[in-house]
Amino acid sequence: MSAADVTVPQPKLSERDTVAGKTIRFFEKAPVNLVLAFLGLLWLVPTLGLFLTSILPAQAFTVKGWWQIFSKPSLATWENYRMVLHNHAITHSLLITLEIAVSNTLLVILIGSLAGYAFAWLDFPGRDWIFIAVIALLVVPLQMALIPTFTLYNHLSLYDTVLGIVLFHVAFGLPFAIFLLRNFFIGIPKDIMESARIDGASEFKIFYRLILPLGLPAIASLAIFQFLWTWNDLIVALTFGQNVQPITVAIFSNLRQFGANIDIIAPASFISLIVPLAVFFAFQRYFVQGLLAGSVK
Repeated sequence: MSAADVTVPQPKLSERDTVAGKTIRFFEKAPVNLVLAFLGLLWLVPTLGLFLTSILPAQAFTVKGWWQIFSKPSLATWENYRMVLHNHAITHSLLITLEIAVSNTLLVILIGSLAGYAFAWLDFPGRDWIFIAVIALLVVPLQMALIPTFTLYNHLSLYDTVLGIVLFHVAFGLPFAIFLLRNFFIGIPKDIMESARIDGASEFKIFYRLILPLGLPAIASLAIFQFLWTWNDLIVALTFGQNVQPITVAIFSNLRQFGANIDIIAPASFISLIVPLAVFFAFQRYFVQGLLAGSVK
């Protein structure tokens, strides 16, 4: 028998791979997909409304609302954004917000990752009890510390400074950071670190060369949480700042002072929305991995 006479059996398509099977699955999932799409659109309506309000003249918005732009697209203008970008109070507050958010996020990541590694892989007296105390700090309301910290800041000359606001956010961000990173680090195989120690690597080198790269999903997830919490903060900035005003306080001040100054409030709010949204999309591929850190062993 020649090689040409040998017939190679063709793989049989399963029912799931046929056109009919794909069509059935499409219609089976269609109701769920439609519901999810509808819910997604509902979540986008406030953001869309804010954007459309930001490109409408204040007089036009006051008369009928932002939805009139669909019937009169000629009303749209970028003049509001030009005014906001030339408003020194708004631009200065954006820089202050960026300084506070980036500084405290970096500090929380640095201190939290070091503490998380220590709680996960270093043996020292009282380690478990100290970790329980850290977990207990998660349930302490932020509002409880505002007045005592305000008094302390007055004595230390930290009131109305960027450093004071940063330190407050770091203090309340560390318990969650330590809890999240410790749970992720403890899931790293122990053999990797034992091999590094046998090769003569120090604890710092193990942390820098092994733990940080392997813990990138949890660290990126923590960075998203901390950055968003700080960027959107209002109560801490109002309590500890007078001349130091982040963007949330600047928007609130315009609302309080002018009542309906929508041509400044709307574009400033949308600009404030875009920055954390960009941060989220930049690290979104790590978000789910970091969120589930330590949940499965």
